[in-house]
Amino acid sequence: MSDERFFVLGAGENRPTRVPLPPGCGVKASTGDTEGRLAVLENQLDIDVPPHVHEQADEFVYVLDGEMEVDILGESHRLTASMCVLLPRGVPHALRNISQPPARTLQVSSPGGWDQYLEDLFEAGGSVRTEGGRMDLARVNTIGARYGMRYTETTMRMPGAPEPR
Repeated sequence: MSDERFFVLGAGENRPTRVPLPPGCGVKASTGDTEGRLAVLENQLDIDVPPHVHEQADEFVYVLDGEMEVDILGESHRLTASMCVLLPRGVPHALRNISQPPARTLQVSSPGGWDQYLEDLFEAGGSVRTEGGRMDLARVNTIGARYGMRYTETTMRMPGAPEPR
């Protein structure tokens, strides 16, 4: 066991990140902490996540609070607090919040990289947004390609952006 990697996080604490992540998103164990084996994040599902696929990582989502839906393999599954889902690599899926306040989840991705993808995405900031405050998924997919991550729809609303008219 490598004792240099041992750490304890207090309630509400997160691991440091290269760039600030949005409120409701915190890294609990980074890819670097786990020598690439996995990444663990706590997320608040403030926006619906359109269909996407992780080509390299399995994703495990555990609902801490609230309710959400997961679309996978042509079916929608409703998850409530204490429920979980395994989203295998290579299988497109989408996530939707269905509660207020928004669902809060613990997400484990293996191998790691999800935290690094988010850092790269938020570091890119405005360069991945369209004029309407939506994400340009072609640009987002360019960033995601390094991590085997790709969206299968063309646009997605950014956190804090107004609803389309």
